[in-house]
Amino acid sequence: MNKPLLGMLAAILAGAAAIAGFTVQPASATSRTTTTAAPHAQVQATVSFAGAVSLSNCSGSIIKLPTSVSTDPALVMSNGHCLTSGFLNPGEVVVNSSSTRSFGLLNSSGTKIATLRATKIAYATMTDTDISLYQLSKTYAQIQSTYGITALDLSAAHPVQGTAIKVVSGYWKTIYSCNIDGFVYRLREGDWTWKDSVRYTSACNTIGGTSGSPVIDASTGKVVAINNTGNESGETCTVNNPCEVAADGTVTVRQGINYAEETYGITQCFGAGNQLDLSLSGCTLPKP
Repeated sequence: MNKPLLGMLAAILAGAAAIAGFTVQPASATSRTTTTAAPHAQVQATVSFAGAVSLSNCSGSIIKLPTSVSTDPALVMSNGHCLTSGFLNPGEVVVNSSSTRSFGLLNSSGTKIATLRATKIAYATMTDTDISLYQLSKTYAQIQSTYGITALDLSAAHPVQGTAIKVVSGYWKTIYSCNIDGFVYRLREGDWTWKDSVRYTSACNTIGGTSGSPVIDASTGKVVAINNTGNESGETCTVNNPCEVAADGTVTVRQGINYAEETYGITQCFGAGNQLDLSLSGCTLPKP
C-alpha cells in the first residue's frame, strides 16, 4: 500500500529509485474491462491541487457527491489504510466514529492555505475497497467563501478503460499522468482483497505517501477512483506487492504497476445532508 509508515521513508526513497530501473512490459487488460474511451480528442479539464489535502501519512481530497448542496458539511476522502489507528482488519467497517483529524488544504499551486478538521469518520473500510470518508466541521460554502476552494465532484459512473487520468498527491504535491489500463477482478494484498480495481498504465509510478490521492478523469475533472497500492518488488500477493486474481483464479503479478479503487459506489450510500445511509437502494459498500 502506498503509505509511508514510521521508519519507512528511506525504504520508500530506495524503492522509488529501484522502480526507475525496472523493465516493465506494457500491462494488458487481462481482466474485466468496460467499453474503451472514444478515440477522438477530448477537451481536457484543468486539473490542479485545488481541493486536494495532505494528511499526516497520506493524501486525500475534499469531495462532493451528486446530491451534495453547499450547506452540507464537507467530506474528505482518503484510504481506509490511512487511518491514524492503523490498518483495519478484513471485514472491519468503521461508521460514524468521532474524529478530530486535521487536513492541510491546498490551493491550485499546491501551497497549504489552511488546516481543516474532521468531526467524525463517516465511513472507513479495507474490505472490497480501501476508503475512508471524514465529515468536516465546515460546509462546502464556508470553505469556498473563506479559502476560494471548490470541492472535487465524485463521478457516479463506472470509470472507462483507456481514459486519461491524473493522480493528485497532496502529500508529495505531485500530479501523475497516465491512462486506465484495465480493471482487475480481484486485487489481493496480504490479508486484504479488493474488487474491480483500476490498473494504471506504467506512467503513473506512484510511491508511498500517494495513498488516498484522488484519481481524476482528465477530460471531465471528476474523481473516478482513489489511489491505494502498487507492486513494488515483484512478490506475489504480499503487503506492498498486490497480485491480480482473475475470475478463474489465475494469478498475475505486475512489478512496478500501480492501482486504485473505484469510487462511484460511494454516491449510492449517502442521503440528504451528506449523511451516510448504508440501507439505501443500490448501496453496496460493506456494512458493519
